Amino acid sequence: MSSLRIKTPRLKTLLPVITVLALAACDRAPAPGQTAPNATPAQGQLDQPAEDVPPATAPAEEAKPAAEPQQGSDLALAHMDGYGDMRFGMTVDEFKKAWGGELKGETSSECFYLTPKWVKVPSDFAFMFEGGKFVRYDVGNDKETAPGGGKRGMGAEEIVKLYAGRVEETPHKYVEGGKYLGIRDDKGGKGKLVFVVDANGKVVDWRVGVPPQADYVEGCS
Repeated sequence: MSSLRIKTPRLKTLLPVITVLALAACDRAPAPGQTAPNATPAQGQLDQPAEDVPPATAPAEEAKPAAEPQQGSDLALAHMDGYGDMRFGMTVDEFKKAWGGELKGETSSECFYLTPKWVKVPSDFAFMFEGGKFVRYDVGNDKETAPGGGKRGMGAEEIVKLYAGRVEETPHKYVEGGKYLGIRDDKGGKGKLVFVVDANGKVVDWRVGVPPQADYVEGCS
């Protein structure tokens, strides 16, 4: 009985084929840090940009124009030598520049008043000018606070206590039982504060100015 003989390829014949296959596999392998052509991106990398992108910056807000001066006790604008940035002795033009807002009133008289545009009744709040100079301001509202803390609606006794040793009392020119409580500047300035008190002993309005205008009873007279 004859035996079958199977021929086996020689090693020398197989070596070139193995070498070619190995080199082809190396060409297809991705370089370090690279992804294979058909590889699926990992979770979290799908939306990442190819290059670094600077962080988004919110648009800067547009600059807002300066607000016109408004009345209010919290602003503490009332002083013995003026109001806010306006000082007694300023010319009308200097005053308007310092005020920076719209003012109402005629300026043709020797003595006149100017009021801010938000004032409905001049007796509530007004600036007096005489001889072309800022000389006084009148307050008839509850929002403003006088230099030293006095306010409309306070009792005469409260004012005397608040400005202890500085109050000069004179009778009201027209109201029986009424009075004027005058207070000089405790820092030696020319300014004078005057509270007008009615027959019930309550402050109905007040003013600050330089003499003699500070003592004018009827506004510009």
